[in-house]
This record gives sequence, structure tokens and C-alpha cells, in this order.
Amino acid sequence: MRALYLTGDETTEMREAPPPVPNSGEVLVDVSRAGLCGSDMHFWHGHFKLRALPIILGHEFTGTVVDGPGSGQRVAVNPMTTCETCTACTTGYRHLCAQRGLIGVHAEGGFAERVAVPERCLTPIPDTLAAEAAVLAEPLAVCVHTARVGLSRHRAPPGETRVTVLGGGAIGLLCAMAFREMGVAEVRLAEPNAGRRATASMVLEADVYDPVAMDPGAETADLVCDAVGSATTRAAAMRLVRPGGTITHVGLQEADGGVDFLMLTRMEVTFVGTYCYNDADFAEAVRLLAEGRVTPDGWTEVRPLTDGPQSFRDVHEGRAPPKIILVP
Repeated sequence: MRALYLTGDETTEMREAPPPVPNSGEVLVDVSRAGLCGSDMHFWHGHFKLRALPIILGHEFTGTVVDGPGSGQRVAVNPMTTCETCTACTTGYRHLCAQRGLIGVHAEGGFAERVAVPERCLTPIPDTLAAEAAVLAEPLAVCVHTARVGLSRHRAPPGETRVTVLGGGAIGLLCAMAFREMGVAEVRLAEPNAGRRATASMVLEADVYDPVAMDPGAETADLVCDAVGSATTRAAAMRLVRPGGTITHVGLQEADGGVDFLMLTRMEVTFVGTYCYNDADFAEAVRLLAEGRVTPDGWTEVRPLTDGPQSFRDVHEGRAPPKIILVP
């Protein structure tokens, strides 16, 4: 089969790959769509550690079971693998399992024609749900989790909460949509890239602004969602959040800088990291997509898998939409 391999820093190439052979408890999935994630870009840049190269990336994917139980069923894939026995796994927090892994990082992923997937990672999807929408289940689950965690830690109910999202990439857009679905009073989104601002203005019910050209003023948000994760955006979150407010940190751009711990202490601001999702978050993401509450319209682009190497380059050079979806 044909697959897109990461072969080195900033280097990907199409290759022939051996057909995957499912292990016990796994099924074979015929991949219909696979999303290019910001985390894939981090691996491409060499910022995150991977097992030995070459590797087939791709942890956002959907397809059809072609071998094993449920053959013929269309599915969204939750790519997280865990031990299933630790306290985190047995109390609804599988995403915090110390032995967690990710298909497309710790095992061959969805940038290929077929993938071997553990049965428990499959969520059936209705025939009415388009593949271009179903492939968003994984990133949307991240954002559902982010919104739920942030609102659960915040002092005020959603209807009295004003949210500012930092970053207009896929995660920023989906976080804004998730907060809207949870009934917050107002959503603002900050994005310095003009193209992404135009896209966000078209697809969101939100006030979209350029944080470089426009200063919204200090302490203007009850809850700030950092969907970038840089020293610059963390510093912005510190400035924008109101006393007693909440900052949710979901971006993974860089590890250090931007956090004023004296401010967090004196203003009683809650700073909470959010990572991945639990099973309930993933199920909610599939529901929102199946009901058409969240759609790929206007902010995604579908390309053949053979365009994968150029797609990585386009994202790197800022010439891509918030989400590229690859078709094997």
C-alpha cells in the first residue's frame, strides 16, 4: 500500500508500505480521510521525540472496518491507547494514563491506505456523516475537553462568561465553536494572520481581531483559552484575564516563558493545562459533528495523500488553511 512517511526533520515522502497485520484485539481500517495536525508539524520540525524514523504519522483519521468484528462499519478513530487497568483508566481519565500512546506517534498512523486499530478505539458513525466532518472528531474532542475543563474550573456559569481564544488555527477555531455550543455569553478570537482572521470571521459567531494592531485592554476576559502555547500568548493570557478568572492552556508550541506566578497568586487566577480528551469528550465531538453543529465548511481543504509532502511545506510557510484533510 502507499503511505506518507516522515523520514527526517522537515522531510516526508510517499513510499510503498507493507500491509498492516492486525494483532489480537485489533481490526483493519480502510482510511477514508486523515487530518494534518499541528502536532504532526511539531514532529516534522523535530521538536517532539518519536520512535525510530521512518514513521507513518496521522492520528486524526476516519474510515471503514474491512477486517475483523464490525466489518463494513464506518468509524471515527480515537487514536489513544492505554493500559486499561490503572486508576486513571478505570475512573474515566484514560487520557492521563502513564502508559498512554497514540496511533500515528507510537504506532503507524493514518497517512496510509489502511491501519491496524484496537477495537476499543472505534466509534461507529452514521452513514449521513460525511468523511470530511468525521475526520474532525479527534481535534474537536480536544476542544470539547478544553472547554469543559475551563468552564468547570471557572467561578461563573457559562451564560455569564466571556471567553477569549488565542489562535485561529484548527484548535483555536474548534475551541471557539465548542465554547459556543456550551452556551458562553461571548467569544472573541485573536489571530495575527490576516488570512486566518478572514476565515475565522466567516465561520465563527465571534468577534475576531488582530492582537498586533488592536489592544482590547487588560482584564477583558473571564476565561482565556490559549490555543497556541507560546511565551507570547501565555503573557497575553495573563494580561487579558480578569481577577478571579481562568486560563486554559491547550497549545503546545513551546514549553517556557510567559507565566507570571505572582499575578496568578495575587489575582486568584486559575491556570489549567488540558490535554487530549476522555471517552465522553470524544463521544460528544462525534455527536456535534453528526448533528451538524460543527462542520468543516469554509476552513478545511481536502487534498490527495500524494500532496502530503507539499501540504507540510504549505503549513510551515503559512500558505495553508487551518486544516488540511488528506485522502489516501
